Amino acid sequence: MSRLNACFTALKADNKAAFVAYTQAGDPSLEVSSAIIQGMPAVGVDIIELGMPFTDPAADGPAIDCAAQRAIAAGATMKQTLGIVTEFRKNNDTTPIVLMGYFNPVHDYGCKAFAKDAAAAGVDGLIIVDLPPEEDEELRSPANAAGIDVIRLATPTSDDARLPTIVSGASGFVCYVAVAGTTGGKSATADNIGAAVRRIKKHTALPVAVGFGIRTPEQAAAVAARADGAVVGTAIVDVIAAGVDENGTLKAGLAEEVLDFTRKLADGVKAGTE
Repeated sequence: MSRLNACFTALKADNKAAFVAYTQAGDPSLEVSSAIIQGMPAVGVDIIELGMPFTDPAADGPAIDCAAQRAIAAGATMKQTLGIVTEFRKNNDTTPIVLMGYFNPVHDYGCKAFAKDAAAAGVDGLIIVDLPPEEDEELRSPANAAGIDVIRLATPTSDDARLPTIVSGASGFVCYVAVAGTTGGKSATADNIGAAVRRIKKHTALPVAVGFGIRTPEQAAAVAARADGAVVGTAIVDVIAAGVDENGTLKAGLAEEVLDFTRKLADGVKAGTE
């Protein structure tokens, strides 16, 4: 059983939703980024979503775009991103890690080589936001062969005619983008989220995690009550950004501050299923 499958299965048995926390690899520095990632499981993160820095993250809003630029300025590379996962796995062999990003750097790396190296590092899943289902065989085949799930995105415009294509060949879970537009935008209503999750589940037995627009523990709780997982990214990235001044100097204790905020979100997710 994969780590993702085991995670969702265990949480479902306890009537709990997964808390999926996103951070950009290497933001704002390798040291602080590694400390945040290493500390996430202890504050209640069930699945870590790790952004792969890219110069043109078209689906992301200003916050995550800036996070990618900070990471790149600090020297982040794909090799370094995989190295962060390798270091994490030295002390944690249970928490799933999903890499999220864009196809260009993966293609440049080479799909087969990337899948092999990602699996060796301990990666469990991939979300490639600009790679449509009809065109992902080049990556999905070597990834699946290496034991890595390819997670698909559904959106408010994914109708019943489109959803079968989205879920065909998907594994791990389905990530529902709750609002149209880029990351960090407006939030969807709880009723809309509930209806969307029910509609997706008519087409797949995979868990459905909901992201985009979740900024508070209360919003996380509302999503957790209606979905198999709640994904938070921009709100966490904003805390990191607030700890970096205009000269690039990092605030003392930044990793601890980020983890404290992340704990509050985790508590919100847990409250949503109590």
